[in-house]
Amino acid sequence: MSRLSEERLAPANRIEIAYQEIGDPDGEPLLLIMGLATQMLAWDEPFCAMLAERGFRVIRFDNRDIGHSTKIEAAGLPKRTDMLLGRRRTAPYLLRDMVDDTTGLMDHLGVDAAHLVGASMGGMIAQTVAIRRPERVRSLVSIMSSTGSRWLGVPTWKAFGALFAHPAVGREAAVEHTVRIFRIIGSPGYPLDEARLRELADASYDRSHSRAGIARQLHAVTASGDRTHALRNVRVPATVIHGASDPLVRPAAGRATARAIPGARLHTIVGMGHDLPRELWPTYVEEIAATAARVGERAKPKQPA
Repeated sequence: MSRLSEERLAPANRIEIAYQEIGDPDGEPLLLIMGLATQMLAWDEPFCAMLAERGFRVIRFDNRDIGHSTKIEAAGLPKRTDMLLGRRRTAPYLLRDMVDDTTGLMDHLGVDAAHLVGASMGGMIAQTVAIRRPERVRSLVSIMSSTGSRWLGVPTWKAFGALFAHPAVGREAAVEHTVRIFRIIGSPGYPLDEARLRELADASYDRSHSRAGIARQLHAVTASGDRTHALRNVRVPATVIHGASDPLVRPAAGRATARAIPGARLHTIVGMGHDLPRELWPTYVEEIAATAARVGERAKPKQPA
């Protein structure tokens, strides 16, 4: 099995983005964009290797304000009211700025266009790349994400409480906090791999822990508005994957995303919540590869009737 490269820093959009690669350097580029408060480590190396075995040049990275990428510390901690109401004027950055981070990383790597796979907030970033920079996108897979509509996919009260809970202080408390959250938002149809979750939470805390950075990411999400109308202009092959039991971004949000993107395929998975269970990795890989293959299908000339 091929291994992830050493972690590197790329200059992008006036900040630095931490990234790793795996797979054939001449393979089709595939960017994995992770969600809110989550480092690139959550794209597990064996999962990345499964994609690399399909011939992709797989790139995972830390979004701004998480992991080893630049923290926008000068912006401070957003007010909770501003985050909840999505006040754009007080947001230090928006999803469109994270789009420029993503395409800046692509520029650094010499990637003109890539297949984009985004989970949760990462799906929102991937959608926004497809809207704002369509020439940079070969295909799009949006996982457990939404259109940005405030009226769809509203979390359950329990999940909402977990999202806005006061962050834990200290390494051990932070790990326990992560475990508690995923007991609420995780997939009821698949056993929670608590040992792996604790290992990931440990590693993430040791790499970087920024309460304010996570809040700034959340503010970017709430302040970036509804993409429904703009998604109707997306013309790349797209697949929307969503859990039927997702309590954080409810299934209606996935359905709305698929409806908004012309020709998008919707795959609703029974028993999946707001996480990426190991048992479903083969399913995700198949969907990602099949979506990428549709690029070639679209390019073929139509046969005369």
